[in-house]
Amino acid sequence: MWPSAERQGVEPRPEAGQDGGGVRRGSDAGRSAAAGAAVTKERPGLPDPGRGSAVQVPGSGSEARGRPGAMARAGMERWRDRLALVTGASGGIGAAVARALVQQGLKVVGCARTVGNIEELAAECKSAGYPGTLIPYRCDLSNEEDILSMFSAVRSQHSGVDICINNAGLARPDTLLSGSTSGWKDMLNVNVLALSICTREAYQSMKERKVDDGHIININSMSGHRVTPQPMIHFYSASKYAVTALTEGLRQELREAQTHIRATCISPGVVETQFAFKLLDKEPEKAAATYENMKCLKPEDVAEAVIYVLSTPPHVQIGDIQMRPTEQVT
Repeated sequence: MWPSAERQGVEPRPEAGQDGGGVRRGSDAGRSAAAGAAVTKERPGLPDPGRGSAVQVPGSGSEARGRPGAMARAGMERWRDRLALVTGASGGIGAAVARALVQQGLKVVGCARTVGNIEELAAECKSAGYPGTLIPYRCDLSNEEDILSMFSAVRSQHSGVDICINNAGLARPDTLLSGSTSGWKDMLNVNVLALSICTREAYQSMKERKVDDGHIININSMSGHRVTPQPMIHFYSASKYAVTALTEGLRQELREAQTHIRATCISPGVVETQFAFKLLDKEPEKAAATYENMKCLKPEDVAEAVIYVLSTPPHVQIGDIQMRPTEQVT
């Protein structure tokens, strides 16, 4: 089980939820990702885009759950007022990413099967005076018709998607030797198929509007890069290895299409969310212990990595960011 394995450096994947533009150029300024992140760039040797380049946004709020108020990050100016879709935005990493994008002045469609939490977050962002807008949308990502309906609504009401952040994901405690087929299907439907459908529809949305600088970001996992001796997450790990392959395949297809749309993976280790409690729903003590054995990443740390990726100059392709708590071994 994870709690005992954590002491040996083995971790569960952090929770990932379960939700008009032409060619635009940004500045060459960006900002480093959260401390401890290992950044793999497709174009080695590029200079550091800079540090400490945030400026206060007029009319922004001052605090959001202990985090600084809305700050305009250098390199994020070109995304202001453009639309980002964030799946699994009802909690954890998805909610943190949605908030961070609203702080940077984006229009964000946050989707999940239940939207009560997203509605509360939207009200919080508005009350804080953030320059962007959060738009809650109810969508069951295991249902393709729901996904297509969502993209159709975004197209008719907001022109289309400029950024797609595939954050939604889930795990079932189904091992390879005795797991249920239904559990395996649940993981494939959300972690692999929903991600792929959203990616396809986001690309088509960008293509039809001649958006050449869009970005597709997949919130992956360290479980998509190595297999730990934890039987209950072996199938889950396989689904995350698929995300690693899908992201690189997407990057190659985007190059073949001669577009400057970028594709990126962000792969966190242990993030303190409700993920373990959902997986170990019958063993809450063990779930709690998952987060007590080390100082874990916070959802905001992953959101910071998302902002870093988006703020890099258009000619910089970030392939994958692998990030762990400093105290995590593997």
